[in-house]
Amino acid sequence: MSKQMKTHPSSSGAVHTAADLEHAMLAQANPADAEILMRFFKTGPGQYGEGDKFLGCKNPVTRRTAKAFCDLPVREAVLAAHSEWHELRLCALLILADKYQSKKADERERAAIFEHYADLARGGFVNNWDLVDLTAPDITGAYAFEHGVNSLERFAASGHLWEERIAVLSMFPFIRAKQPDEPFRMVDRFLPHPHDLMHKACGWMLREIGKRDRAALTAYLEKNKAVMARTTLRYAIEHYSEPERKAFLSK
Repeated sequence: MSKQMKTHPSSSGAVHTAADLEHAMLAQANPADAEILMRFFKTGPGQYGEGDKFLGCKNPVTRRTAKAFCDLPVREAVLAAHSEWHELRLCALLILADKYQSKKADERERAAIFEHYADLARGGFVNNWDLVDLTAPDITGAYAFEHGVNSLERFAASGHLWEERIAVLSMFPFIRAKQPDEPFRMVDRFLPHPHDLMHKACGWMLREIGKRDRAALTAYLEKNKAVMARTTLRYAIEHYSEPERKAFLSK
């Protein structure tokens, strides 16, 4: 078991622990794929994923394992999310997202998961775009949709890339509900951001708004295209016709 993880004894041998989850993930490690993933997620010196460690488990493997451990108690999932291994953190976060979305979860449990997720993000364990993108909409996004977008201020105002991306990706529930005002305001906040991963996140959210309300997106782009990164604009207009895309990009 990793140095960072200590499991709690369970009252029944049938209840999974963080150690069980780690064992299952380690058993599926693939060193060759780990090398590929380390390059893909930019783990080299000075890159955004610097120093992260990979087992070499691709997403389908991680998702299957998360489903197999759906009974993992929240406290054990949180322990597992403190792992040094990227895929184990992802697996644990997927379990937490599934628990948040479960009909069995009451308001108290959802609030606890939200706070655990915030602590993990602050501690640097939700520290790459896949970890954020696959879990933030279903945890912090769902919480903000229910309790108000102000609950995301701790992420948006953090000054840290991954927490800022959490704030942006948390707009998904609003977009799906065809409520674009808050997503537009969130994107506004990060249009001047210096990092390409935030440019992409903002463009992605704009594109999703456009799928549901093209007129609203067009109006937003006409107003803001001069101040947004080229990457943001390109992402936002992917579903426009080629002549429309050329028009936006030439202005």
